[in-house]
Amino acid sequence: VRFPEDLEDDNTTFNPEYSHQVFGDDEVAFGYKGLKILLYYIAGNLSTLFRIEYTSKVNEKFDCVEADDVESKIREIIPPGFCTNTDDFVSLLEKEVNFKPFGMLLHTYSVHNEEAGEDITYQIYKADMTCPGFREYHERLQTFLMWFIETASFIDVDDERWNYFLVFEKYNKDGATLFATVGYMTVYNYYVYPDKTRPRVSQMLILPPFQGEGHGAQLLETVHRYYMSSPTVLDITAEDPSENYIKLRDFVLVKLCQDLLCFSPGKLMQGFSQEMVMEAQQKLKINKQHTRRVYEILRLRATDMGNAEQSRSYRLDVKRRLIGPYKKKQRELAKMRRCLRPEELTNQLNQIDLNMQHEQLEESFQQLVSDYRRVLERLAQA
Repeated sequence: VRFPEDLEDDNTTFNPEYSHQVFGDDEVAFGYKGLKILLYYIAGNLSTLFRIEYTSKVNEKFDCVEADDVESKIREIIPPGFCTNTDDFVSLLEKEVNFKPFGMLLHTYSVHNEEAGEDITYQIYKADMTCPGFREYHERLQTFLMWFIETASFIDVDDERWNYFLVFEKYNKDGATLFATVGYMTVYNYYVYPDKTRPRVSQMLILPPFQGEGHGAQLLETVHRYYMSSPTVLDITAEDPSENYIKLRDFVLVKLCQDLLCFSPGKLMQGFSQEMVMEAQQKLKINKQHTRRVYEILRLRATDMGNAEQSRSYRLDVKRRLIGPYKKKQRELAKMRRCLRPEELTNQLNQIDLNMQHEQLEESFQQLVSDYRRVLERLAQA
């Protein structure tokens, strides 16, 4: 909510992707007709208005059953101090002009907005719990995780090894410049013996009204650039990354790596090398596993897939990596031959069908190439 009229505007409304973390696996609130759970957030500081509306509710006295206590379920995830009536909320909206982003400005960029017919400016900040007011703001911000990240949990903000990176949009209201929350990322700095750290991305969320505009890539690239300048950082990883995050990371890392000398077309065609591993880690804080994916994507770009020899060479190179788990199964099988009785061995052999493995390998390869092509298409448009 930026203006009072946004309260009645369905265009500014978005619905949760998940509600199982609040309402159980069936995502059901029992005992209501026409139930609406309404959560309004002021665009910048995320002050909250919480209301529940329904047309009717079961009554224990007449229906012998009790409706779910929806209000207490929501109160468990939103911090205290929220508004319950619109007038209080609107009066807070008038103070929004005083809200300023927390922490240190790292990056400013603009995105062209077709609807508005102009470029809109965005900024990325790094904050921590020592910033005045940030702890309370973060409590409100993290409530979005419950609705948009499938296995979300709230973090221990008293642990000083957390870093917070925030994206804000700058907008004008009555001649003043205000800031709206776009999204954020939390990163935990793990200790690596003897004197390094390994920042690990824990949570990343771009709010639904801003998705598809490139903010995730801007945020991830900014975070990488922030850590790249630190001599104590070994490499940057992510905790349990989703498929969407992996695609985003592929794009950002390829964009960062494509100008390194070790990824020149001539060197790509010679195969994956230790030089690539070293340069990507030292200059860009990228680990070996991620560097290998970057190599495969950039080699695909350098390969003429219409040329039978180049295409075959690329396919074999990628499949050599993909076949790793299957080779492990073969080694396990060799052990089984020595240890198992004939009937037990037959049972295990049935589970390791070589033809099926070849089919799965080809399927994995085709899926990978399809994903890689999308990264390259996006790169060409960047």
